[in-house]
Amino acid sequence: MYRAIVGGTFDPPHLAHLLAGETAFMQLGVDEVLMMPAGSPWQKPAESVSAGEHRWAMTQLAAEGADFLVPDDREVLRDGWTYTADTLATFPDTDRLVLVLGADAAANLPTWHRYDEVRERAEIAVVPRLHTNRAGVEAAAGPVTWLDMPILEISGSSIRERARGGQSVRFLVRDRVYEYMLAHGLYGL
Repeated sequence: MYRAIVGGTFDPPHLAHLLAGETAFMQLGVDEVLMMPAGSPWQKPAESVSAGEHRWAMTQLAAEGADFLVPDDREVLRDGWTYTADTLATFPDTDRLVLVLGADAAANLPTWHRYDEVRERAEIAVVPRLHTNRAGVEAAAGPVTWLDMPILEISGSSIRERARGGQSVRFLVRDRVYEYMLAHGLYGL
């Protein structure tokens, strides 16, 4: 099976995550796109990440209605720090894998834990971001495929900041995700 993996803290999962998944599905010809919220990302302080059960529930809601987007809980329900190299090792050797990364994350790929194992196991597809130098990303990450999609400057951190500041975030996430955020009082809503 040929699988794309769109990962991240998904705190919350937003429209740019979904567009990246759909673009990967259409452009790369993968069989499915796994929407994979991180468990305890080692590069982020634990207290800065919302509880895994909320991020997992929102990921499921975000993917609803798109059969090719498959929520995957293999990281979010795992105890301890989550490393991409360990996650990739959970897939059958016969699977062809591609990690879908924002250009900023791809540029930092060499800092990842067991980076060489990640590069050996998965191809890299990159979502363009404003102010990111393509040559710099390619120099850091090695051979990559650039996804042809509009640049959406949406991030979980900007959504959380806007929500806490009383600004609109409703149309940056799917309706069911927004309703979940309200129902659970996430991000000061």
